Amino acid sequence: MRRNAEISRARLVEAATEEFAARGYDGARVDGIVARAEVSKNLVYHYFAGKEALFIAVMERVYVLMRAHHQDDLLKQLEPRAAIERLIRSVHRLFVERPEIITLLNSENLHKAAHIAKSGTIRTLYNPLLEALIDILDRGSAAGVFRRGVDPVDLYITISGLSYFYISNAHTLTFIFNEDLLAEERLARREQHIVEVVLGYLESGRAKDAVSQLPARAAVPG
Repeated sequence: MRRNAEISRARLVEAATEEFAARGYDGARVDGIVARAEVSKNLVYHYFAGKEALFIAVMERVYVLMRAHHQDDLLKQLEPRAAIERLIRSVHRLFVERPEIITLLNSENLHKAAHIAKSGTIRTLYNPLLEALIDILDRGSAAGVFRRGVDPVDLYITISGLSYFYISNAHTLTFIFNEDLLAEERLARREQHIVEVVLGYLESGRAKDAVSQLPARAAVPG
């Protein structure tokens, strides 16, 4: 019985992922979700309070998927340069393989993170990643491989953004530049480009403070 319940819930979340990715939060309908899942509409309200709770479950699943893909423990075992390169390639390939993730994130950003703010788990999922990045950057700067003072949050946003923007805008940019930016060879070139850009930044001015030329960050109110 419990096994059947888990299967039904998983089918609903999978179907909801497809529906929300296809139509966005506002356009998605519970009827569309149950049609995709081929389950009774009553099950939505049995496992979830409604559409919003189901969307939050979808987003939690998306973030768990992204975090598992990064393999934080493995990153800590690699040399700093290899760890950063692996993270870059992992982030890029996940967006390439699962473009619906970008669609879902775009939808939630339109709502200013109003739904994921109600999740009790999503924010904490990124603590291990930040710990891994701090460890990698510290080891890299101590070995003279990376510059000092790199903000791990800024670094991750840069790594993610360089792939995110490319994939999310690939269709319009393909039209503008008359080049298939989603072709396999082109995606591989983009991945290598991001690796070189990020490592080029980390390895430049290795003996210098990365923020020495920048104004001090304002203190965050406690």
